[in-house]
Amino acid sequence: MNKLTIKCLTKEFDGIKAVDDLSFEVEENSIVALVGPNGSGKTTVFNLISGFLKPQKGRIFFNGQEITFLNPYKIAQLGIGRTFQNIRLFSQISVLENVMLAFKHQKGESFTAALFQTKGMKKEEKENYQKAEELLKFVGLIEKKDELAENLSHGQRKLLELARILALEPTLFLLDEPFAGLFPEVKKTMHNLIYNFKEKGKTVLLIEHDINMVLNVADKIIVLDHGKKIAEGRPKEIRENKEVQRVYLGKITL
Repeated sequence: MNKLTIKCLTKEFDGIKAVDDLSFEVEENSIVALVGPNGSGKTTVFNLISGFLKPQKGRIFFNGQEITFLNPYKIAQLGIGRTFQNIRLFSQISVLENVMLAFKHQKGESFTAALFQTKGMKKEEKENYQKAEELLKFVGLIEKKDELAENLSHGQRKLLELARILALEPTLFLLDEPFAGLFPEVKKTMHNLIYNFKEKGKTVLLIEHDINMVLNVADKIIVLDHGKKIAEGRPKEIRENKEVQRVYLGKITL
């Protein structure tokens, strides 16, 4: 099960409701997009789901377990992986090392294992190296594995961030503007990767400003305006929704 349920979620900042009585569900093994103009509350919703903010009202459930007030690391341990609008990488180490640092339950993290270089540690390091290479192949960065992360292009950095999230083995992906700033060929790669997640039984909730990309990739779209949900439905329904067209000022290409 990878189902996310949001019930009556409200978050205020200085008396202004960034998220206003919001409810929706992200069904298991689906791709759901959260869209809306700047300031509509999308990133606040992501911060609430991932535990970086706490709501004034409302509840959040993942696989039937309430996660509303859990710490971010606890939420991550339950299987929710998140990317950020501002890419967060270790720029001064290699692409491969960035991925290897993301693996959890590493024996080498204990003082004894690090001091004595135990057989278990060496075996795990070899396995993680192989897994990291596989993930870099999956996202199309294997030829860049020895490059410093700071030398990657914007699109390549986004793909590396995705590989790092994959190393955590989440079942629900929260992707914050995965297509933003990408060249067409990298957009296609990202599009295919997101579809691949679904084919592997994963669930995706994404924020995206490129509405035409959203219409192409999402099973369901939720539209926010000033923290409120103004529409929810399949891409065809959203494309034809007059209120959505009004909010976006005709930016949807029919």
